[in-house]
Amino acid sequence: MRYKVDGDNLPVLKLSLEAGETVDCEAGAMSWMDNEIEMQTNTGGGIGKMFGRMFTNEHAFMNRYIAHRPGEIAFSSKFPGSIRAVEIHPNEGIVIQKGSFLACAGNIDNEVFFQKRISSGFFGGEGFLMRHYHGDGIVFLEIDGSAHEYDIPAGDCKIVDTGYLAAMSDTCRLEVQTVKGLGNIFFGGEGLFNTVVYGPGHIILQSMPIQSTAMQLYQYMPHPSNSN
Repeated sequence: MRYKVDGDNLPVLKLSLEAGETVDCEAGAMSWMDNEIEMQTNTGGGIGKMFGRMFTNEHAFMNRYIAHRPGEIAFSSKFPGSIRAVEIHPNEGIVIQKGSFLACAGNIDNEVFFQKRISSGFFGGEGFLMRHYHGDGIVFLEIDGSAHEYDIPAGDCKIVDTGYLAAMSDTCRLEVQTVKGLGNIFFGGEGLFNTVVYGPGHIILQSMPIQSTAMQLYQYMPHPSNSN
């Protein structure tokens, strides 16, 4: 399998499949493909996996595309940003925020990723609604805005505002910390909580989370008058 990303800040992932090769994605993610490729819809690993995806507000079903002869299939980004390819190896998995998964190829499995501290999901924006991908293959990620990658050594951490963490190595640990100081909380404009990612591992941050962008745009939209 060969792949390339075209389109600058409106990227499209183009995969060139040889006969017998497959790629998996969520239902509805395919943008265009050659007729040498066939689609097969499935539960993506059984009823349990299907309900696990529904739990994280993702599509219940998965699509597998099989090339009967060499052909191309394309997946376009839903939002201006970047596409990253992450190689997955045994004992080297990745945890990604919901909405960041675009497609995967190879022997890849996934499940809901639970933090030991459940408050990480309810208050941090990440954690409770993330998914763990592992196995042997490639996972393609959809990044909102530009992607910024860091290696975090053991004993160190990076503080991330809600929504900016797109993915992290499964060796990383995620917690939520309350912003210190009443003045910082009420006047700092950063909210009440921060997401803290502890190493060792690799993280991918996104510069323009769709949720934050939507809130910014909402401020400039006309709103109907409440007057009768």
